Amino acid sequence: MELSAKTIEIVKATAPIVAANAEAITSTMYKIMFTNHPEIKELFKDAKPDQHKKLAAAVGAYAANIDNLIVLEKAIEKMVSTHILKNVQPEHYPIVGISILEAIKKVLGDAVTLEVLDAWKEAYFFLAHVLIEQEKLAYADV
Repeated sequence: MELSAKTIEIVKATAPIVAANAEAITSTMYKIMFTNHPEIKELFKDAKPDQHKKLAAAVGAYAANIDNLIVLEKAIEKMVSTHILKNVQPEHYPIVGISILEAIKKVLGDAVTLEVLDAWKEAYFFLAHVLIEQEKLAYADV
């Protein structure tokens, strides 16, 4: 699975506006997600109040380095470890993905075209695939 060149181009081009609004996007995402899927709250019961800031930083780092993911290797390993501790499962990823895409659209409004939203969708689900595959290996070792 690879990201399209067009997606990489769009995500990198929109990375600054997303990064500038990342905390608003991630805090909105959690509100959307917990409203639409209250059962997900259990995964975040021990999360610190600044969880949205950590996710915002991760989104910004991913967007800035989408064409050089090796830079994010350690961060991805840490995410996998945290997800294993919290028992994150593959079925959780679409819930988060739909919520974050809705939050991007809500926070950035008309600045988000369908093409931009589609690129972020591809980018999110690409990363989700990477995490899911690494988590499968980690769960097998537990």
